[in-house]
Parts: sequence; structure tokens; C-alpha cells
Amino acid sequence: MRYIDLFAGAGGLSEGFVQEGFQPIAHVEYDRSACFTLRTRTCFHYLKSSNQEEIYTDYLAGNITRSELYNNVPEGLLSSVIHAEIGKDNDQIFSDIDRLNGNGEVDLILGGPPCQAYSVVGRAVLKDKENDPRKTLYIEYGRFLRRYTPKIFIFENVPGILSSDNGKHYKNLKKYYRHLGYEVDAKVLNARDFGVIQNRKRVIIIGWRSDIDFSYPTFEKIKPNYFRDDIFSDLEMIKPGHTQRLSYYASKPTEYLKKMQIRNGFPFVTQHITRPQNERDLAIYDLAVKELNNGNRLRNDDIPANMRTQKNVRSFLDRFKVVGKEPHTMIAHIAKDGHHYIHPDKEQNRSISIREAARIQSFSDDYYFEGIKEQSPRTAAFRQIGNAVPPILSKVLANGIRNKLKE
Repeated sequence: MRYIDLFAGAGGLSEGFVQEGFQPIAHVEYDRSACFTLRTRTCFHYLKSSNQEEIYTDYLAGNITRSELYNNVPEGLLSSVIHAEIGKDNDQIFSDIDRLNGNGEVDLILGGPPCQAYSVVGRAVLKDKENDPRKTLYIEYGRFLRRYTPKIFIFENVPGILSSDNGKHYKNLKKYYRHLGYEVDAKVLNARDFGVIQNRKRVIIIGWRSDIDFSYPTFEKIKPNYFRDDIFSDLEMIKPGHTQRLSYYASKPTEYLKKMQIRNGFPFVTQHITRPQNERDLAIYDLAVKELNNGNRLRNDDIPANMRTQKNVRSFLDRFKVVGKEPHTMIAHIAKDGHHYIHPDKEQNRSISIREAARIQSFSDDYYFEGIKEQSPRTAAFRQIGNAVPPILSKVLANGIRNKLKE
């Protein structure tokens, strides 16, 4: 089945579908750093399929440049990543997709429009909560449904989309998509129930053309027998401000890492790098880890006044949060600071690395998050990871869609 990925980000939603044998026609994304991540991942899949994986390994090792990596892949594949803004650049996007697709059929459209406007936390900081244009991006998504009439679509978002503005936007979404000829259903899924070591609840809206025999798939849950240490324990111990390009594994892979193919044969790991941190923050981190080891979570009003970095002691009291046995939801705020994702090992006393964040989101160690010169590569990587759909959850969705269509 062939698909288009809208609001593609770093490609987490797409990755599971590729692994399940679906074929991407195009990825559409506005963030330039994420577009390079998508192109680099496209290179990985092409080189792996053509038994040239050593070229990709050379790139990760720093032996060749990004341009040299891209020179080993057909331009047509790289151009399938469309850098454009949905809504503003639709004519260009339609033209590019039509060129890539020819007269082929689009079986599926994927997409997770920006969700801050629906998020409980996001709405708290929005200047104009009522009229944020991101609340109506489902209309732009619908324009792609109208043009390409896929059999199925998947629309991923935060649970708040069901209740935002008293449920008005979700009701309008269903009405609009039904007008376009689609039946629509939605369920809240927790990625933890499907093998991701993270409590991450998301709404998965699935629509199908009214002329096909389909219904919302049943996604088989698995018992969560794996925890934080199953994804952290084999990584090298590092300190704040660690910038070394390559790290080597400290131990053999855990059962989880092998089963979920997060460690899949590469002799080294990239992007196990951390942000530098000041002594006051590190003192708070140490306090937070001690509290967690005593069975408590550090609240902002528990921090001694002479150490406190935030005057507010009435709201957002969990600003400093250690990654627990069952990691909490990864969000894009990690790009701004690491206070909400403190490493549990007091000997390391730092916020988590890019690679640790990627593993919480279930990205494999060969997944590389790109940046551009105008931005901090570390910040760009954290933002992409925080916004992503966990690939393991995506793979479950892909498998469920395919099996349902076979019934």
C-alpha cells in the first residue's frame, strides 16, 4: 500500500509503516531540520534494501558528509521529502505529490497536525486559545483527502482534541470528513500498552472511505513487562555537556532492545550527547533523584528557597522530574531544557541524552536526527523526538490496518 505522510516531523509515524512494507509516496514537513532527518532515513532504507548499508554506517561514523551520503541515493527518493507548509503552500505540495505519484493510487494518508492548541499544557500558554489556527488544521488535512481519496486515513493527536472547546473541533472534524465520504472513529491509545516504555496517551482517529468494508481495527495489547532500565542500562555513563559523536555500548543488549530491534547490529551508538548544565540545576537534580529513591516526587515548593530557579510555587510544581521506572510522556519542551527529564543515576547527575530520549520514544539506535547550521543540532533533535509518534506504536497501527483490510 502506498501512502502520503502529512506533518511528517522526524518520521516516527511513517517508520512503522515502512517496516511493515508500506511504500511512502511523499513526506510533507515544514521544519527544515526534520526534512533532513526524513531524507537521511530515506537513505537508510534505500541503502539497506540494496545491501549498501556500510555507506550509511560510514555516515554515522563521520567518515563521509551528509552530501556524500545523499549522492549514493536516487534524487527521486530524496525529493519525496517536501519542505513546505501545509495550508500556505498547498498548490506546491499538490504539484510535487502529483509528480511523484504519477497516475498511481494513494491508498493511505497519515498525519499528526501540531497538537499544542489541543493540549492541556499547551493551551495554558497560548495567547489566543480560542482562535489558534492550529485548531483547524484538520480542514487542511481534509483537502488532501478530497484530492487523493485514499481508502484509509490516520489522524494522530493528543486526547485534548476530543474535548477542546467543549468538543466542537472534533465534532466539526467528523462532520467535515463524513461530507468528504469517510466514516470516522477515534480511540485513545496508550503507547505503553503496545511495547513502548513510556506512558503516552494519544488519540488515533481512523477514517475509511464509505465504499469499502472496514471498521476500526482491534489492536492487541501486550503486558508491560519492560521498564526504564531496559533502555538505559547498556549505554555509556556520561556527564552533562557530553558532545562526543560516537559512544560505545557499555554492556550487551537487553532482551527488550533485541526484541524491539532498537539495538540492531551497529557497533556504536550516535547522539548519546547531553546539554551542559549549571551547578544550581545539578544540585536540584541531585535532590530530585534522592526524593525519587525515597519514593517521592520533588515539587517546586520543596526546593530550598536559595536553590529555587522558579518563583512560582503554586502551579507547574513538577518542573523538575526524574525519569521513573515507567517513563512519563515525552514532549517537545525537552528542546528548551532537560529539567523534566532528569537521569535517575545520581552518579551521572544530568538530564537525559538525545539517544536516551529517542529510546524512550522507541526509535532504533540507527535513527539519526539531523539539524541545520542556523539552529543548535541538539535542540533540533530534542524537538523532533519530543513531537514524534513512537515507531513501535506506528508499527502496531500499520499491522492492524493491513490485517483488517485482509478480512
